[in-house]
Amino acid sequence: MKTFLTLTTPLGPLSVGATAEAVTDIVFGNAPAGAVTGTTPLLREAAAQLTAYFAGERTAFELPLALAGTPFQQTVWRALLTVPYGCTDTYAEIAAAVGNPRACRAVGMANHRNPLPIIVPCHRIVGADGRLTGYAGGLDRKRALLELERRHMHTTTD
Repeated sequence: MKTFLTLTTPLGPLSVGATAEAVTDIVFGNAPAGAVTGTTPLLREAAAQLTAYFAGERTAFELPLALAGTPFQQTVWRALLTVPYGCTDTYAEIAAAVGNPRACRAVGMANHRNPLPIIVPCHRIVGADGRLTGYAGGLDRKRALLELERRHMHTTTD
């Protein structure tokens, strides 16, 4: 069974979903309609790590994750986990990293379907010219996440 916990963050409400074994979802806003809400030890830990991230005290997450997606999406999401805190890569760089340099649009679609934004940092992927491009949470949130990371880049410890 999946349970959701909603946090108050600088980006507004953020809902974290998890089973007993792994974090499965991050939703910008309140928990999905009809979802079971509550807390578990894993959700409390996820909330603590996300709170530390927003406070500039954490640059990476140490949580068990369950990423439901196609094999290609999962490959892209694993590549996103290698993009350092406070840095950006392009869709083309991620496509090359997953062994398919012509798959920039497919990388973009995988980013859009990332079930764990922030934890799997799809906000760190930008257009070839460095401009911010699509983000499921909205460009304002993407900009805010990148600014938060740049602001805290040299002052954080894990």
